[in-house]
Amino acid sequence: MNVNGLTRRDFLRGASAAAPLLLSPRAWGGNAPGSRVNLAIIGAGGRGNGLLNNTVHLPEARVVAVCDCFVARRETMRDQLDTFYGGKGVTAYADFREVLARDDIDGVIVATPDHWHVPIALAAARAGKAMYIEKPLGVSLAWAWQLREAVQARKNVFQYGTQQRSEAQFRQACELVRNGYLGAIERVEAWCPDMSSQYAAFSVPRYGSTEPAPVPDGFDYAQWLGPAPEKPYTVDRCTCYGAYHTYDYALGFIAGWGAHPLDIVQWGLGTDATSPVRYEGTGTIPTQGLYDTIDSWDVECAYASGVKLRFMGHRVAEAVVGAYRPWKDHGTTFFGSEGWVSVDRSGILASDPKLLAIALKETDTHLKAPQSHMHDFVTCVRSGDAPIAGLEAAIRSDTICHLSDMAIRLGRAVRWDPGTEQVRGDADATAMLTRPVRAPWDLSKPMLR
Repeated sequence: MNVNGLTRRDFLRGASAAAPLLLSPRAWGGNAPGSRVNLAIIGAGGRGNGLLNNTVHLPEARVVAVCDCFVARRETMRDQLDTFYGGKGVTAYADFREVLARDDIDGVIVATPDHWHVPIALAAARAGKAMYIEKPLGVSLAWAWQLREAVQARKNVFQYGTQQRSEAQFRQACELVRNGYLGAIERVEAWCPDMSSQYAAFSVPRYGSTEPAPVPDGFDYAQWLGPAPEKPYTVDRCTCYGAYHTYDYALGFIAGWGAHPLDIVQWGLGTDATSPVRYEGTGTIPTQGLYDTIDSWDVECAYASGVKLRFMGHRVAEAVVGAYRPWKDHGTTFFGSEGWVSVDRSGILASDPKLLAIALKETDTHLKAPQSHMHDFVTCVRSGDAPIAGLEAAIRSDTICHLSDMAIRLGRAVRWDPGTEQVRGDADATAMLTRPVRAPWDLSKPMLR
């Protein structure tokens, strides 16, 4: 298969630390004043640096501000950008609200820990900014619904960080499905790395330390916690591992990685405006240490159409997927009455190679084909058009992660009404749709200083 994308090791290496930017100095040029999109990066860690590398070489955009709770991260990114642009002009901030108060900033790229995604996006929407929000969408569906109301009211441009939609092999797989070349779709499999993938790839303290420790100099811990519960600082809490796998800040890789293959499921099935109606599965949750998100999982979902979705962590998926195709630790497979197609970041496979040679007819559905995911965002900020991965698609695929998490934690099937976006007959599951917000943060009000 042709390599086109990141391996798991590349992904985890990029997320594990604030890697240096792959920039080379040059003088800024190109667009006339007013045609350029001014952007800010909120979150200058591993993902922030990765997204920045996808942004700075776009002549239509310029990053004018960076924001992070770590002094060293924000100042390092600022200095690298000033070098790249050939002069002083980038401002570093500790508080995202100062960024949103700037009238000259058109959009923000949010690459914070998950529990901050929706609150910052909500504030950005109210400030009239366009937004590129890293996946997953967040820790609460009720928060996401508030964001939907704000974005619909103000018509903000929103791009979700599910960049696989902008890669050719994923588009090809989904076009084969959408145009009926696999026949009637009967079932889908989606899988991704689970928590253990990081222990296998790196020397990570298993399950994280709960021992209180002094907050490091140059780090605003209270701001990092934000709306999350107040807890003692520990050496693992505010690392990428703590942010990924601590339930106060994330659902874990069931959402943080699962967002990618599930997004392709939804795109291929044409279900961006809905979600499965039933969820049932099993999983493991650590009982010691800091990390308390789901470690490994196997969930069966059912759409109202009758299509079944099996969503798995990679340890469960290896035997299942390896039985019909070469193993890869992430991917999506569509099974139809006329064959199957399977896609991941390294390429695309099919039950019959002839399926991959199909040329779409002019009358077929042709999905959007951006130059890149970030280029699509910047282009849409300039034009006002809808990006390839909009907010409704983000909410509906995020719903699958949340309800899978609920079914595992509750130990029973959860039934869902995608029309009303309500759980059917389960008060415990309904209570899990939202999270409390720690004072003084209040998502119902403008987050002003």
